[in-house]
Amino acid sequence: MIRELMYLMQTYNEYCTTNGIDLYHSKKAKLPRPELYVLYIGERKNRPEFISFKDEFFPDQDITIDAKVKVIYDGQPGDIINQYVRFTKVANDQIKKYGRTKKAIEETIRICKDENVLTEYLREREVEVMDIMTALFDEEEISRRHDLSVEKDKAESIAKKLIANGKMSLEEIAECAGLTLKEVEKLANIELV
Repeated sequence: MIRELMYLMQTYNEYCTTNGIDLYHSKKAKLPRPELYVLYIGERKNRPEFISFKDEFFPDQDITIDAKVKVIYDGQPGDIINQYVRFTKVANDQIKKYGRTKKAIEETIRICKDENVLTEYLREREVEVMDIMTALFDEEEISRRHDLSVEKDKAESIAKKLIANGKMSLEEIAECAGLTLKEVEKLANIELV
């Protein structure tokens, strides 16, 4: 929902810039009618037709803005949306089987071609699809590593405070902070210096 609003604002910004629309002028700007869509590919029992910004993020508050996003689930058999949903499900299955690897991407493309899913697109842009999926895997791995790094920083910060407090053994601190004894000993040596 947030991404759709950000895309809408970015699109309006580009539209106004491209068309020379002065947003600071007292005359009301003419803008194209917005339509927001999200393609949902997960398994969900509750399948709303629309998701509301206000209802999702501020359900019990009176706010001055709202936006509704139309949720698309499967498309019609054989249409591009239906094929994209199938491609994504195949990709998710292959990732479960092979991890975020080149093999998972190659199998996804092979299976989709065999099932006549996005066949023409994949035939013309297979290398591009592989590059995009590889980049997504890399971004997810970078994000995962960042999250681990942040967690470790928090654990080390807790350990340093406990070391400075001096009321717990290094073994107890390691257990409490979720670090190894060796990591806590190293932090203790740094704190003592």
